[in-house]
Amino acid sequence: MKDKRGNLIWLVLPLAVLIALLTVKNGESSKPDALEKPAVRPSDTRADERQQNKRSPDHFASQVRKYAHEAKVDPTLLMAILYNESDKPHDPELERAWQRFKPDAAFGIANMHKAAFNDTKDGRPFQNRRWEELPDDPALAVRAAAWYLHDLARQLPSGRSSEFSKSDLLALGYNAGAGNMRLFAEGTKPGAVAGSYLRRLHENWGRAQKALGR
Repeated sequence: MKDKRGNLIWLVLPLAVLIALLTVKNGESSKPDALEKPAVRPSDTRADERQQNKRSPDHFASQVRKYAHEAKVDPTLLMAILYNESDKPHDPELERAWQRFKPDAAFGIANMHKAAFNDTKDGRPFQNRRWEELPDDPALAVRAAAWYLHDLARQLPSGRSSEFSKSDLLALGYNAGAGNMRLFAEGTKPGAVAGSYLRRLHENWGRAQKALGR
């Protein structure tokens, strides 16, 4: 979704949030008689890696197939977008910590903004769910992303003068919004951020197909 200020912020953010959390949690360690903190055990590192793997797009292949079929969108496109959106950490606590600094941040493994989620869920099977649930419910995030792509497809102009495929335009719409998607369909050249998003989509297309067994 459109919340990109470069990948660098997502390299710095986890460290900054971790330092803040440790400062609060271990505030007593500044006392003279504080005990030295134990070293991180290899088992703790492996547990963190397993948690990250659980948020990898290929872990949700069955949900991608299911909800792409429900929303009548291309599952490969949906999976490739999830790979595009996986360039930031999707730990629920980290997402909520960042949202306190940036209230308009996106939530969930599909990086969906609150306004987009609320517009998309209207009249859908998940209409009673809340945006705040996305960090903890990857299946809901996949479902909402599928239906958002469905809605974007309905907003594509019938006559397109650009060189982009339908999948390209829907991915650009996912990243930059429906209004910009229509401009791109009419021949407007994407800017640097949107262009980078599209290049990464093409790079992730093969990974998406492999994850879905295609």
